[in-house]
Order: sequence, then structure tokens, then C-alpha cells
Amino acid sequence: MKHYILFFVSNILIENFILVKFLGLCPFLGASSKIETACGMSFATTFVVLISSVLLWCVNFFILLPLDLVYLRIIAYMLIISFSVQFLEIVLRNTSPILYRLLGIFLPLITTNCAVLAIPLFSLYLNHTFLECIFYGISASLGFTLVMIIFSCIRERIISSDIPLPFQGAPIILITVGLISITFMGFKGLIKF
Repeated sequence: MKHYILFFVSNILIENFILVKFLGLCPFLGASSKIETACGMSFATTFVVLISSVLLWCVNFFILLPLDLVYLRIIAYMLIISFSVQFLEIVLRNTSPILYRLLGIFLPLITTNCAVLAIPLFSLYLNHTFLECIFYGISASLGFTLVMIIFSCIRERIISSDIPLPFQGAPIILITVGLISITFMGFKGLIKF
């Protein structure tokens, strides 16, 4: 049990995909201007990562490896991720039209989010079991969610602050991301597997 708790903490804080591995920056910077959009994008990404991680692990170990089709791994992964995003889009359109409109263009961008593809690939590279693959997907997604919510709260605060003219807009956002990234990199080395 202790192993899985350390695994969760490591993937959320120490090996964070956005601030330490710098993957998934496009939706991070694009959908984090409001807390509602950041929460919606985070939960949508979490859903896609979890579904695609489970499906991709199964496809890899039950189809690609036995049939020696490992070279089709990336193509199969992209098809499954696209399917997951389309499924999520249909579900959101029918169950929560407000969230569907709020996410707008960012919902199809989950397909091109490199973190969504990287999580199953890293899980495969690290030879995770099925249960570890699920925990890896959940914990990496929770790290994504944590950073999205923290940064959206900071961005809402930045908008209402008096910022010098040269730093307004993108410069203050990039400086803030850099400082948060340095903070998360400070966790490096606290937990070793």
C-alpha cells in the first residue's frame, strides 16, 4: 500500500507532466484563464487519459505484442485517443451543454495533447502492470488537474492586479509558470523508487 501512495505523490508533485516534464503545455496555457474552464478541461483530460490508458494497455498486451505488431503502437494509440475524445465530446454535448460550450475548441485539442499520449507510452516504457497503469494514469491526471486549478486561480488574481505595462499579458504568465515550475522541481529527489 505504501508503494502506491508514494507512486501517487511522486506522479502528482515530483514527476508532474506539466511543470517538470513540460508536456501538455498547450491546454495548460490556453484553458487556464478561468477556474471553470480549467476544471472542465482537467476532468475531461482525466477521463480521456484514464480510458485511453486502460484501452491502450489492453491493446498493447493482448493484440500488438502477441501478433508482433509493435510498430503500429503509435497509430493504434492515436486512434484510441481520438475515439475517447469523440466519445467524451458526444457525452458532454448531451449531458452538459454548458460545459461543452465552455470548453469549446479545447475539447478536440485533447486529442493533440502530448501528455495524453505520453502517459500510456511512459507507462509502457516503465513496464507497468495493469493496476500500475491505471494508478499512473489517475495520478498523472490528478497532477495535471492540480496544476491547472492552481494556475487558473493565480491567473484570475493576476487579471485583477496592477501589473507594469511591459509585463502585462504573456510575459507575466510565462514568468508565473516558470516560478511555479521551479517550485515543483524543488520536490525532485524527495521520493526515490
